[in-house]
Amino acid sequence: MDTAALIDQLKAAVGADGVLTDPDVTAGYSRDMMPLAPVGSPLAVVLPSDTEQVRQVVLACAAAGTPIVPRGAGSGLSGGANAIDGCVVLVTTRMNKIIEIDADNRLAVVEPGVVNLDLRQAVDKHGLFYPPDPSSYDWCTIGGNLATNAGGLCCVKYGVTTDSVLGLEVVLAGGDVLRTGRRTVKGVAGYDLTKLFVGSEGTLGVITQATLALRPQPMAPGTMVASFSSTAAAGAAVSRIVREGLVPSLMEIMDAASIKAVEQHLNTEVGAGAGSAALLICQSDSGGEAALRELAAIEQICTDSGADLAYSTTDLEEGRMLLTARRAVLNALEVYGSWLTDDVCVPRTRIGELISGCEEISKRCGLTIAVVGHAGDGNMHPTIVYDASSPEQFAKAQQAFDEILEVGLRLGGTITGEHGVGKIKREWLAREIGPVGIEAHRAIKRALDPGSLFNPGSMFS
Repeated sequence: MDTAALIDQLKAAVGADGVLTDPDVTAGYSRDMMPLAPVGSPLAVVLPSDTEQVRQVVLACAAAGTPIVPRGAGSGLSGGANAIDGCVVLVTTRMNKIIEIDADNRLAVVEPGVVNLDLRQAVDKHGLFYPPDPSSYDWCTIGGNLATNAGGLCCVKYGVTTDSVLGLEVVLAGGDVLRTGRRTVKGVAGYDLTKLFVGSEGTLGVITQATLALRPQPMAPGTMVASFSSTAAAGAAVSRIVREGLVPSLMEIMDAASIKAVEQHLNTEVGAGAGSAALLICQSDSGGEAALRELAAIEQICTDSGADLAYSTTDLEEGRMLLTARRAVLNALEVYGSWLTDDVCVPRTRIGELISGCEEISKRCGLTIAVVGHAGDGNMHPTIVYDASSPEQFAKAQQAFDEILEVGLRLGGTITGEHGVGKIKREWLAREIGPVGIEAHRAIKRALDPGSLFNPGSMFS
């Protein structure tokens, strides 16, 4: 099938307004937020509106031998949704319906283009809560969250995306529509295909619908902030909080570079004080006396671990301000130059060592590296600031990115906690899981996508 014939079939499938071919327009859909990842020029961008349209696009591309790169809003940070030359980028943002909210069974059925925050606000009206909350929750989509198994600030208590997924609808490479999972609380019939597709980064099929588990709306949170003059002391506090069985609804850490950037950006103080090397922010949504006891116990642990300041509050506005500061780190760093964010997860007992390792890399490369992360599960996001107009600094940023991954693995961690492998960490995945692990991945890919139709070259080769 020639290019013109394929474009005609795509227009027949989704409508002429759903097929974009102008290179100036398609370029805007060709990459995500990771500047290091390779990117190609797509043949076309298609925007289907329902599952049947997705199925027709898949059939047309399969017949033409044209690869498909599934894409959501483009908020990813691994190059996983980046185009390759001559591909069709399949964008799911028009599939944005919340099909059902079943308050009695605490579940929602949604299309992949639903924005995370829109779902959270919709279920909130029913007294329910959808926990996964990536930092881009106000514009990232559920489909992208599913593809990368995204996490967020609430992971420590509520888990990552896969922990809230009951079932999926997926269009496979042959055009068949697979439905996985269930609507029940329990169910162990057959292989857990739902978990196989969550985190598969668009390499096995196109997710067109998801059944998601909801929780009762938690109580208004209380907040605790503690400032430390050393990252080792902050790391010791995190380790002891975990060891003593305390499970706050949120436990975030910021290093000195992050604190400084945010305070300048927001023109406010976040309670750290001069000379602070690390700031720990915890919240408890247990409610009432239980939350007060939990926060008091965490505050005491921080003080015992060497915190220079430890302070708890039940004032919602004050707690919201601290969370705003944590979420604003990336925007705050833009003042200093371009940035790229790494994503490593280490044992919680090694967080202090990771931050120290990033400080050493920063000095060696001559670039600012600000570290923030989810202390409750050890998922850290060292963010490298560089001058994008300088080839030398770009090369140093790439070097720093790889050295951070090296440190993470050396500390017993993993190369990604929530952003995914994408096209930027393929070699690192092979290093982490080894040749047997890679061959197992390839075997699954061959079984479900023998023609390598979906997102070829992403995750592994």
